Amino acid sequence: MRGSRVRFVLAMVAGLICSSVAASQSAVDLDGNAVNPLAAAGGKVVVLVFVRRDCPVSSRYAPTIQKISKQYRDRVSFWLIDPDKTDSAPEIRKYLDEYGYEMPVLRDPAHALAKISRVQITPEVAVFDHERKLVYDGRIDDWFIEPGKARSAPTTHELKDAIAAALTGKAVAQRQIRGVGCYLSDLE
Repeated sequence: MRGSRVRFVLAMVAGLICSSVAASQSAVDLDGNAVNPLAAAGGKVVVLVFVRRDCPVSSRYAPTIQKISKQYRDRVSFWLIDPDKTDSAPEIRKYLDEYGYEMPVLRDPAHALAKISRVQITPEVAVFDHERKLVYDGRIDDWFIEPGKARSAPTTHELKDAIAAALTGKAVAQRQIRGVGCYLSDLE
């Protein structure tokens, strides 16, 4: 009898720990349902793309993000992440329609995904390999030199390089390169 109580208590504690870990990697979809994009990926490499509606640099990257996500959609699970605590689901839906996004989107008002992804700016990305290990966080490419100043075309392609490395199990040359854009507000 006593042994079964101990096993029961241990099982409850293990369940709480597992649900705590899963919750720390969750955000909510536009209907308010909790979603863990790392668990929902079905063994694919995962790319979290952090954008803000009010960030002009994020908006300028919409065609690039769409192109890359379509190029890798069979092997990579892409998620658009809105980390702004004040954005409502209707505002986000309007933004998605305006920029033609066709990928799943999550709200991250508690910054759970931003924290595990180590992003600080929008637009920035986080690439997780098949084992859910963060292999890259930072800019998409070097198109923007500083806010309001861009090259005619990027000369480096960090997101594509990180995806290629994650797909083949190789190390990423640089694991972190900060982006140019808008800082995430109230990020701890």
